[in-house]
Amino acid sequence: MAYLSVIVLLPLAAVAVRSVDGGLGGFWRAVSSPEAQSALELTVVLSLIVVAINAVTGTLIAWVLVRDSFRGKGVVNAIIDLPFALPTIVAGLTLLALYGPRSPAGVDVSYARVGVGMALLFVTLPFVVRAVQPVLMELDRDMEDAAVSLGASGWQVFTRIVLPGILPAILSGVALAFARAIGEFGSVVLISGNLPFKTEVASVFIFGRIESDNIPAAAAVSIVLLAASLLLLAAIAGLSRWGRRHEL
Repeated sequence: MAYLSVIVLLPLAAVAVRSVDGGLGGFWRAVSSPEAQSALELTVVLSLIVVAINAVTGTLIAWVLVRDSFRGKGVVNAIIDLPFALPTIVAGLTLLALYGPRSPAGVDVSYARVGVGMALLFVTLPFVVRAVQPVLMELDRDMEDAAVSLGASGWQVFTRIVLPGILPAILSGVALAFARAIGEFGSVVLISGNLPFKTEVASVFIFGRIESDNIPAAAAVSIVLLAASLLLLAAIAGLSRWGRRHEL
């Protein structure tokens, strides 16, 4: 508990205290300013879109890695972990070089919301894959074979047997991906262009307030992001508990 307090609880408490340096009125003015609201809205909306996409594609990739055998499977496994190991600023530079104004592919998504979404997809994909993969490996294949022998289609086997077993893992991966997406900075700071009311996300807005020596405003927006993450984590935990009771 002492270690947890020093590493996590005390810093969060310090941010909460700094967010109300100007009183509750100052807190509200900081988070309700047009630029802050635009940055928060863009961050939350893009994060939700990104985790919805990764919930599907991440599950499909995990399925292929567990259930299929093909050449280069080890290479694909290593590539999945690349966003974990690669510095996020390098990821942003890579995306800018590939999809920027001088794109060799002829695709320019720099300084656009699509580019920000691509950066978030890049950094959050491994969370769903790595959450679902070990659960798929532990599933009992005999139940699936029995369902097939009784005439169930592949879709019925997946929706009625496989999906209920891996749903808690999918939700866990989605929660971690969302928490990463709303706080992501390095991979989006270059490709977004940081245009207020267009491509400025909350993390970049916070950085701008810190550079302007407006620490209370930066702390206030940080608290909003923290609250959004905690609410999502609580909601997913509640859904997981409901799912387990429903299975019983």
